[in-house]
Amino acid sequence: MEQHLIALDLDGTLLTDEKVISEKTKNTVLQAMKQGHIVVIATGRPHRASIDYYHELGLDTPMVNFNGALIHHPKDHRWDAIHSPLGIRTAHKIIHTCQELGVKNILAEVKDDVYLDQYDEEIMSIFQTKNDPITVGRLQSNLKEDPTSILIHPEEEKIQRLRDELDDHASLIDHRKWGAPWHVIEIVRAGMNKAVGLDKIARYFHVPNDRIIAFGDEDNDFEMIDYAGVGVAMGNAINELKDLANHVTHTNEEDGIGEFLDDYLKINKRAI
Repeated sequence: MEQHLIALDLDGTLLTDEKVISEKTKNTVLQAMKQGHIVVIATGRPHRASIDYYHELGLDTPMVNFNGALIHHPKDHRWDAIHSPLGIRTAHKIIHTCQELGVKNILAEVKDDVYLDQYDEEIMSIFQTKNDPITVGRLQSNLKEDPTSILIHPEEEKIQRLRDELDDHASLIDHRKWGAPWHVIEIVRAGMNKAVGLDKIARYFHVPNDRIIAFGDEDNDFEMIDYAGVGVAMGNAINELKDLANHVTHTNEEDGIGEFLDDYLKINKRAI
């Protein structure tokens, strides 16, 4: 079996609804690595909210965070990392638009530095900021650097109107909606997506497109699933992603990644 590059989204894909990696999927991924395949994480999450899973799998590969706005190697700082933040002027325009509409809260991140517009325990829990340094207070005053991403927490009924307003900035930003139960809009610099990161990593390892396997479930996985030679949508994925993917596997609650890799790469048959 030739070496494959396996790209794993986290939420709704590698992780169960309880935000853990199941034993079945973990064992299959570890076995795939043992057999020489390359495993990478490609997520919308920041580094701080994904590094524990990276360590749990014992990875030593680059990682795609913030939907491609940060591509880096957690264990090799000599690796040619790419950080592509939003311009600060654009960020402030977006923040102003959100405040005019009246959203619940706004969070901006400069890599692992977190800026929250208003103190909110729920938001801090959702965005996993409780154990990290965080600056709370008016973003228009506190945010002075180009942010890697902006996360907006609107009322559910305001989501579509907000996204329509954000479309006015389409030449400068890309915006995605998180999956349930979090009604969050994530904004990154235009042109940033997981496929950008996956392409850089594939070139680094000299893996051709037809040996790239990518798993995802949401609209921030479109480009990655389309780019990969073997794009796999989870059973719980949105219908648009299933239509785009080459394959549909079981859900994140049913070891979809483990089941697919077992079958496609004959992982456990080779282990016997």
